[in-house]
Amino acid sequence: MFVQVVQARVTDEAGLRKQIEKWEQDVKPTAKGFLGSTSGISEDGTFIVAARFESEEVARQNSDSPEQSAWWEETSGYLSDPKFYDCTDVDEILGGGSDDAGFVQVIQGRVKDKEKVRGFGSTMDEELKANRPDVLGGLVAWGPDNGFSQFMYFRSEAEAREAEKKEPTPEAAAQMEEWQNQLSGDLSFIDLKEPRLVSN
Repeated sequence: MFVQVVQARVTDEAGLRKQIEKWEQDVKPTAKGFLGSTSGISEDGTFIVAARFESEEVARQNSDSPEQSAWWEETSGYLSDPKFYDCTDVDEILGGGSDDAGFVQVIQGRVKDKEKVRGFGSTMDEELKANRPDVLGGLVAWGPDNGFSQFMYFRSEAEAREAEKKEPTPEAAAQMEEWQNQLSGDLSFIDLKEPRLVSN
């Protein structure tokens, strides 16, 4: 799987939402290898989307298509300072994202040792299955310089916030400490309270 993460500030929310609907109606049918996407606008006006493709090659073909190029030229007028992260390394949590999610939280940061952190995956899955029924799944898209965007899918924001208050198990606490020791700098959070979840 290949994931392209696009992040920007929204200058015209109504215009952007119309463009997203336009993409789904007019461009999506021509997007080869498109698997699905997760997008949303946070309360502070940050727009983020993770578009999933079968491979980097088909994603490039889609980006270069006349339909996509024309759509992006119009859409960029509703955004400022867009950033693109092409992610060839993608890890799934509990089998990946879920279109049943009512709330998606994006966690972004940078780690010291990417491969070591990726090795935490199976242990994380076991812990989430046992203690976090509010978590439906997730994916981690790895960008350049050991940076990552982790999309976590929850049944609802209320369930997620309630679960955050609970005391973690000793195993979960130890795992979290090990994970935090790998961080290089602070984490940032983008809460998508009305996520737009699209499947092919």
